Amino acid sequence: MKSPFFLTVFIGLLVTSIYAEDKPARPNFLFILTDDHGYGDVSAYGANDVLTPNIDRIGKEGIQFTAMRANCTVCSPSRAAFLTGKYADRVGVPGVIRTQPEGTWGWFAPSEKTLADKLRESGYHTALIGKWHLGLTTPNTPNERGFDHFHGFLGDMMDSYTTHRRNGQNYMRLNSETITPKGHATDLFSEWTCDYLREQADSEKPFFLFLAYNAPHYPIQPPAESLAKVKARHPEMKDGRAKNVAFVEHLDDGIGRVLKTLDETGLAENTVVVFTADNGGSLPHHQSNHPWRGGKQQHYDGGLRVPFFIRWPARIQTPSQSDYPGLIFDAFPTFLELAGAEIPTDLDAKSLVPIIDGKTETQPRELYFVRREGGTYKGESYHALIHGDWKLLRNDPFTPYELYNLKQDPKEQQNLAEKEPNKFKELSARLQTHIQKGEAIPWKPPSK
Repeated sequence: MKSPFFLTVFIGLLVTSIYAEDKPARPNFLFILTDDHGYGDVSAYGANDVLTPNIDRIGKEGIQFTAMRANCTVCSPSRAAFLTGKYADRVGVPGVIRTQPEGTWGWFAPSEKTLADKLRESGYHTALIGKWHLGLTTPNTPNERGFDHFHGFLGDMMDSYTTHRRNGQNYMRLNSETITPKGHATDLFSEWTCDYLREQADSEKPFFLFLAYNAPHYPIQPPAESLAKVKARHPEMKDGRAKNVAFVEHLDDGIGRVLKTLDETGLAENTVVVFTADNGGSLPHHQSNHPWRGGKQQHYDGGLRVPFFIRWPARIQTPSQSDYPGLIFDAFPTFLELAGAEIPTDLDAKSLVPIIDGKTETQPRELYFVRREGGTYKGESYHALIHGDWKLLRNDPFTPYELYNLKQDPKEQQNLAEKEPNKFKELSARLQTHIQKGEAIPWKPPSK
């Protein structure tokens, strides 16, 4: 007969073994970021002329956020914020990083660890497929900023979605190798993603995949068959709008192929999928931010409000909606927390894990926005701040600040700057604190 001691040890080992088998594996992460994708160009948010069933599916099977905003009204700063969990000017990217140095208004601080760095240190395989837009040369290429695998486009925008050039230069890469793939960029990024997912299905490592489409950023170039479908469905639709609708629907088809691959590989159950955009849609290019005022480059909510969904079947089993007013960089601490990784203490972002677990976040949130730009902006910055129900903003560096009560006036129609001087003064002081922090960080590389 075995002694009580050995019996106790045996039972303990048995319980530990059962617990280890039942304990869920760390999730994979798929962060899908589209480019200039307006709130009103996703059918789940009320669009009645564009069909996005695959994008909608992510929300229908998870959480649809109705009050999320991008970190900036343009591309590079939102990407820098997402990858660091910090406001973009605090990591050296207050404006767009372009392929022409004279038009560049940011330098992604090499000292900052990215989400890819942090997850790789925690045992994840990390990949970026699609648009980078945070640097063309060392030390700011994707493989130098935490990504094990890069298959995509280094630059800011494509002059053509089929030639993939920018100012005559080829910025398509497979890691550090220059490549010349054939096909529409949206299709290429979707295909490369499906290939990556099939490879990862056989891996013991969890993965973090940042899938960053160029679409629907202009030039608006849908495939002919996509445009024909839209015109057949909406013969009365103006050509500019029809092209944009077709462009978005072609993008949605690609995301559908990605979701299908997750299903087919068995990865879907334990993969956290986030879908969002880097800023609002461009009004001159017939994109929709309905029902919000304004669009890309503006601090009105049309330039900032973006679609945002989280799906994770292993943990989010009851679809829901959330009106939490966050920013897309909140995915940074969310992913780290879910991965069991160390979360830095100096972040500006906040984890969305409580909302994933069905809790209601009630504490007021202060949200800060900045953009630096050349041309008519003369290299100056302009800013916005949301504190509670109030929003202070301007849309260029030279016009007076405007003040809105978002609870009473969500479409920002009544400027209260003169009627509410105390609130204007309070938000101005809060904004100045943010500006001082950001202005202390260099946005140009050091002189050689």
